[in-house]
Amino acid sequence: MCGIVGAVAERDVVPILLEGLKRLEYRGYDSAGLAVLLEGEHQIARIRLPGKIAALAERLKAEPLRSQVGIAHTRWATHGVPSESNAHPHIARGEVAVVHNGIIENYRELRKKQEAWGYEFTSETDTEVIGCQIHHYLRQGMDLFEAVRTAVTDLEGTYALGVISNHAPHRLIAARRGSPLAIGFGIGEHFIASDVAALIPVTQQFVFLEDGDVAELRRQSVVTIDAAGRQVERRMVASELTADAVERGEYRHYMLKEIHEQPQAIAETLEGRLHNGRVLEEALGPNAGRFLDHIKRVQILACGTSFHAGLVARHWFESLAKIPCQVEVASEFRYRNPLASPETLVLTISQSGETADTLAALRSARALGFGPSLAVVNVPESTLVRESDLVLMTRAGPEIGVASTKAFTTQLTALLLLVIVLGRRQGLRPEVEHDLVAQLLALPGTCQEIMGLDDSIAQLAAEFTEKHHALFLGRGLHYPVAMEGALKLKEIAYIHAEAYPAGELKHGPLALVDAEMPVICVAPNDVLLEKLKSNLEEVRARGGQLYVFADIQADMPPTPNVHVMRLPAISSAVSPIAFTIPLQLLAYHVAVVKGTDVDQPRNLAKSVTVE
Repeated sequence: MCGIVGAVAERDVVPILLEGLKRLEYRGYDSAGLAVLLEGEHQIARIRLPGKIAALAERLKAEPLRSQVGIAHTRWATHGVPSESNAHPHIARGEVAVVHNGIIENYRELRKKQEAWGYEFTSETDTEVIGCQIHHYLRQGMDLFEAVRTAVTDLEGTYALGVISNHAPHRLIAARRGSPLAIGFGIGEHFIASDVAALIPVTQQFVFLEDGDVAELRRQSVVTIDAAGRQVERRMVASELTADAVERGEYRHYMLKEIHEQPQAIAETLEGRLHNGRVLEEALGPNAGRFLDHIKRVQILACGTSFHAGLVARHWFESLAKIPCQVEVASEFRYRNPLASPETLVLTISQSGETADTLAALRSARALGFGPSLAVVNVPESTLVRESDLVLMTRAGPEIGVASTKAFTTQLTALLLLVIVLGRRQGLRPEVEHDLVAQLLALPGTCQEIMGLDDSIAQLAAEFTEKHHALFLGRGLHYPVAMEGALKLKEIAYIHAEAYPAGELKHGPLALVDAEMPVICVAPNDVLLEKLKSNLEEVRARGGQLYVFADIQADMPPTPNVHVMRLPAISSAVSPIAFTIPLQLLAYHVAVVKGTDVDQPRNLAKSVTVE
């Protein structure tokens, strides 16, 4: 995920741009830069460099700039390696500067055409063609606003754009399709940003552009034209965001805040990666096809919560993509001399990207002769990113609580995107892909609806105060969800908890069941539902206390010792993501009742950087 900030004002905008970039830094990036129109000179000045925003700030101290119009950008590379030449903003012939979030699918075709027109390129990015296309229309006599409106019709893919030009010294143009972009309103000044958090120091009044919108910002006015060419007024929204992204805000604990951030975090994971019912393969990088075309199987390496995400993904890979998949705890992988194949994709999963066991397993796989590597990770600057051939960022944002919540659900979301990309190579039908994409697009709303159970789950948590053990059950895709629920209860409430496939009850765990052993179960409305009901009857018949989180369509009636919490109807493929949330809330509220340190549980660290 990249970040955009822009401003047109009567005051110097450079400090505003820099502060905006700092407020987006929690996402992490590989380069940063800004471009401004120099006062009185009508020339574009640009400073950009790889590395963190602090490096850009130091450069600006040494080479100060002042301007009333400018754009700025933080980048995570999709096309081209992290470097100064690939960093944004990009400038076309010294006259048009552009910052861009998203992926331009037809950039190769545009680049070939522009080279024939005489344009020269200095980067490996897809973004550079946007500035050249705008400049091409400026040469035909269009003003900047019309040139941008015309140029975006030539683009295929997703974008959020900020554009300035020395041909329009007091104007800033914004455009959006598939990637979010907001306009901030001040007094005699206006701003753009990909995240309103970047602009909270200067305004709390925003409008959000819709797909196809192009807007012209001046100091005293904003004009927005929609995809049909009509002038429109988008609804003004007063932001309630007042705290930093790394502050708890109104929440008692970081963990609770991060649980409630999951609908938005999942939406961020999907942003710019879906178009016309398809997953954009370019989200994995410009060379993804070269690495993935010959993959015949997948080896997943991960630890802890990420390992549970891998177990869910194994079901998806084999049932949807028809690709054999193995999942292994990373700390065990390099000690058993696994059989290697160059046609095996090594898929590592880590929130921090610094997990020592996962890094060691990746290096071992490379030495053994496995195929290309792909990392699903949340921190762009991490070692795992640098050492992998391909990267799929989860975009969860900073996760402060030690017990992972939104990192897990965004990992699952990203993994399902990857399953679809690989599945296409194995004959996944377009109508199936369209259905999966529709399920993903509906997921943030479903997760938000589940948040309405928070108070009810808090009341339920009181029944666990004196418990010392718990049993979690699930079947199929939801056995790993049960494992994750048990892990959460162990991590923060210090209750010994184990997870089993429900069908395994009769093979031993049933001996533990009595009135003092709570049994927590997830019950989606799927093909295994009737078998699951039979398994739960085994518990009920032995006096066990059942706590069932059930799809509203699962026909799971409560009885005196069967407590049922009803979830909304959830589509089958994405149900593991949604069913995870109530288990997180249960663990959180049990921990609060027990008085443990929710955000910093004993003996645990957020990032495990030792073996």
